[in-house]
Amino acid sequence: MSTPDPNSSMAASASTVSSLMGAMNSVKEKWDSSGGNELISKVSSSIPQGTKDYLGSAQKQLFNRDNLRSITVFFGIGEERPFYVEKAPSLLFARLKHNLQFFYLNYLLVFAVLFVLTLIISPSAIIGIALLGFAWVYVVRRTSEGSTKVYNFTITQKQATIGMGIISAFVLMYLLSHIFWWTIFSGGFLISIHAGLRDASMHQDSNDRVEMSGDLSLEENAAFLNPVENGPKVQAVEVV
Repeated sequence: MSTPDPNSSMAASASTVSSLMGAMNSVKEKWDSSGGNELISKVSSSIPQGTKDYLGSAQKQLFNRDNLRSITVFFGIGEERPFYVEKAPSLLFARLKHNLQFFYLNYLLVFAVLFVLTLIISPSAIIGIALLGFAWVYVVRRTSEGSTKVYNFTITQKQATIGMGIISAFVLMYLLSHIFWWTIFSGGFLISIHAGLRDASMHQDSNDRVEMSGDLSLEENAAFLNPVENGPKVQAVEVV
């Protein structure tokens, strides 16, 4: 019985990755030549500038790096009681609300990591994505001259690109549906436990800090530096 050669397995994996990269580059070139970027530019130019500014500021605020909490803050390392069960419903609701607002970027990162890990350990999804990549290579090569014929029907390169885009969307929805729902349920379960048990009340006022800079100049005879003694003043009367 022959044992598999690890070098040959690594070579096969490298060949598959290089084929997928070549397919992606070919698809990108055909997308550029078919006028896809021009279409996106026209759609983008039709959006009002005010809407663009609002979406840009919202995106910048949503994915602000400062809102990603460190591991120390996320797990409460060094705190006295970072996790405990809150029995009062009102306090528990306040804790959930604060944690979802305070750790939302960390929770999105948890979803992303779970999605990638689930995708890596799912061979059917990887094989399906690889086959989809090879299908794109086939379509790109068939339409390399601008059009192709299928049962006496002429299909242009643009029509083939749009058709493959629609097919790819449905194929990816089918392949990644179980990964998506597994990520949602498992990530939601972990996040619910963290948001319900993590006591981050000491960080509630961290966004209310006001940074003050500059020189503080005080007059020598400032009122609060020279407090007036309370009580009625007694005026001395000279007796003759």
